[in-house]
Amino acid sequence: MPTAKRIPEDQPFVVRPSLRKRALTLGLVTLVIGLVIACPIGLAASSEGGGAGLLFIIPVVMVVFAVPVGLQLWLVSSGGPVLAVGPAGLWIKTRPTRGQAIWLPWEVVERVYLRRWGLEKMLCVKPRDPRVGSGLGAFTALDSGMQQAFFGTGFTATVNHADRSEDEIMRAVVGYAAGRCRVG
Repeated sequence: MPTAKRIPEDQPFVVRPSLRKRALTLGLVTLVIGLVIACPIGLAASSEGGGAGLLFIIPVVMVVFAVPVGLQLWLVSSGGPVLAVGPAGLWIKTRPTRGQAIWLPWEVVERVYLRRWGLEKMLCVKPRDPRVGSGLGAFTALDSGMQQAFFGTGFTATVNHADRSEDEIMRAVVGYAAGRCRVG
């Protein structure tokens, strides 16, 4: 199967990651975790034996937690489109962050389905031949193996953190697949 560094943008239907949606989700998760950490520290600081110096731990922990979240936001949003669909087939990323994409003609796709894991809802593409995508490199094999465990395939694209709605994405996939593979 042909691969590329990025998904070509010349396809009829292109899905890009939404930095705004992902930042909102990760920001809320960071806030909840921050509150879980900050409340006990605040209680300890307000007790008789506690000092106000304990309160300085809160912003330090929040910054330490925000750095990997910011890195993830940058990795996911700077890697280009996550999916492109057309009459002949689809392009999909082989890794969830930066990395290559693979072209899958509709004839080699067995099934396209949605799967949720935690806060992430993914469009999953399962090829008819499980060997499709082998030989794409060590990092891709590692990412693909983890995705295989969670989603049943190594080829996934976000639908809830995308620039298009889940319904719009699925309508495009059903329309362009035109019955050549199972969708759903």
